[in-house]
Amino acid sequence: MLMAAAEKLPAEKLPAEKLAAEEAVETETPGALKPGAAPFGNFPHYSRFHPPEQRLRLLPRELLRQLFPPEGPERRPILGLDVGCNSGDLSVALCKHFLSLRDGEPCSGASRDLRLLCCDIDPVLVERAEKACPFPDALTFITLDIMDQRNRKVPLSAFLSQFGRSVFDIVFCMSVTMWIHLNHGDHGLWEFLAHLSSLCRYLLVEPQPWKCYRAAARRLRKLGLHNFDHFSSLTIRGDMASQIVRILTQDHAMELVRCFGNTSWDRSLLLFRAKHAVETHQPLNR
Repeated sequence: MLMAAAEKLPAEKLPAEKLAAEEAVETETPGALKPGAAPFGNFPHYSRFHPPEQRLRLLPRELLRQLFPPEGPERRPILGLDVGCNSGDLSVALCKHFLSLRDGEPCSGASRDLRLLCCDIDPVLVERAEKACPFPDALTFITLDIMDQRNRKVPLSAFLSQFGRSVFDIVFCMSVTMWIHLNHGDHGLWEFLAHLSSLCRYLLVEPQPWKCYRAAARRLRKLGLHNFDHFSSLTIRGDMASQIVRILTQDHAMELVRCFGNTSWDRSLLLFRAKHAVETHQPLNR
């Protein structure tokens, strides 16, 4: 087992300075979206106020190698899905981190070890990610609304079929759950988590705390825009990390393997495993 029991989730909090960072208005790029005008979380410069390094410092570099040790002489790449990849900064950083690549180091063999399909609802951000990607053989960026049940199956299945797989080894869902929840309501969040759990063996989730919901709604009001349709009617609220754990473990046949702690903006990094996953991993260093 990776852990006998997951660590207790830290109490939800969001310091005033972090709220201020969340509400920072992007003014450097003419015509860029203000944060409140990005109702799907598609901020044009997200990594400037939530840098990838804050997540990476919590994740062991050997994590993927421990979860998916090589099997046999023919090494298969680890397949990952990054949902809500924005402009790809975190996707690239995750790849470098788990493959132990330094900045500027050649990464021509990255695709032999890890292949990431990275999707986002915003085609402008996806195009930016494609242009800036330092190793396109390992990372594939596509425009996809993960909540579009009619059109999401084909691109996901097409990617997996290239490798003769039916599910991803791991799915990354970093600060996406709130936007799904605000735009699709309680049932939408439940269905989103159900879909992700059906797609993978492991799931790494970074839920936004409830204070972020209120801040997002407040930003819309300050800009004179229409509030999120579902905000006032949400019944899943409060400690959102614990709510995500409850839904995934009680409703979607996953188990919480580990809480890696909190980022500097107080969001938990939670690793889940599908209960049907074959246990071929090694114990994680705690």
